[in-house]
Amino acid sequence: MPWFVKIEAGIVDKATFDQFVPAHKQYVQTLIDRGHRAKTGYWGNARGGMLLFEAASMDEAAAIVAQDPLVQNQCVSYELYEWRVVVGDFGGETGSNPRQLRINLGEQI
Repeated sequence: MPWFVKIEAGIVDKATFDQFVPAHKQYVQTLIDRGHRAKTGYWGNARGGMLLFEAASMDEAAAIVAQDPLVQNQCVSYELYEWRVVVGDFGGETGSNPRQLRINLGEQI
């Protein structure tokens, strides 16, 4: 499945944002449980963060993002991208088969 990334910026005060973080974390766990291999986190030096996950298509990815409690409660603005991995290994994750992702130098990036 393709990878997608939601890059987000916080647009509300911290107290408001923090009210919805537990629901966001639970939602990400639900995505993991459904096989989307999701990961979420925030920037160390700025407001905002990202959600990385697998989905079958951009339409499915957009639907997943629309259900995120941070989005539903207007806590973040965001951009959604398909992320085409050219080098990297997501192996070693619980419940996944290690996959080595390599660039094909004959393909356009």
